[in-house]
Amino acid sequence: MNRSVRLTLITLALGLSACTVHQPGERESLPPIETTPPPHQGPVVKPLPGGQPAPQPGAPSGIPKPMPRTSASFAPPPGGASHWDPKLGVYVLEKQPNTFYRQRTYYRYDKGWSWSLSPNGPWQETDSSGVPGGLGRAFAQ
Repeated sequence: MNRSVRLTLITLALGLSACTVHQPGERESLPPIETTPPPHQGPVVKPLPGGQPAPQPGAPSGIPKPMPRTSASFAPPPGGASHWDPKLGVYVLEKQPNTFYRQRTYYRYDKGWSWSLSPNGPWQETDSSGVPGGLGRAFAQ
């Protein structure tokens, strides 16, 4: 046992001594970092004929943005033409009046609320607390 401990210590000492004797090599000088000129500070606005300046890019042009066709959070209904209504928080089915979809459930308003797992029914009656909040507010009496 004593021999193995002594051999381990000698090996460890020799291994560590190699670190202290080793001389670091000369560092190679690196080429200087090239700098690029500063970027252009914005678009050049040329006046239009008649003295009016051109509109700035990104400025509101008065044209409304189109409504999104889909939601970032909810999948559209399978197999049906629809569009996402962000105010209602649901998909509006285009071929069925007052029929909506969100999270695998269809909602229909016909003198009261009902819901179904299929756009063709069977429909279960509910009140406005059983529909998404935007629908309940939009059809409140």
